[in-house]
Amino acid sequence: MSDHAADRRRFKRIAFDAKTELGQGEMIWSVKLIDLSLKGLLIERPEPWLGDQAKDFFVNIHLTDDIDIAMDVQLTHEENGQLGFVCRHISLESIERLRRLIEFNLGDPQELERELGALIEV
Repeated sequence: MSDHAADRRRFKRIAFDAKTELGQGEMIWSVKLIDLSLKGLLIERPEPWLGDQAKDFFVNIHLTDDIDIAMDVQLTHEENGQLGFVCRHISLESIERLRRLIEFNLGDPQELERELGALIEV
């Protein structure tokens, strides 16, 4: 089993629609967010796609006009017009916002605790 497949089993992905920007160096793409987890995210590949898989990216997910989730991510896979990223760095403020968002969407605090435990093991 690939690492990606194992992560899908440990981390529930939630479908979430929010204004999202993906960037690398000087390039910034407005992208469609497909889903999000504590470990990463999946987006539709923007056109034209000029990203360099060997370099890190940054993502800003705009929850409201003045509240964002920001993270540094690495591209892990590209399939069927979609790009999957794993989170490499996230601030405490952003992880708290992401945790609350996932908790709200899971509707089960115990499931969130299991996911947080799996995240710490990684």
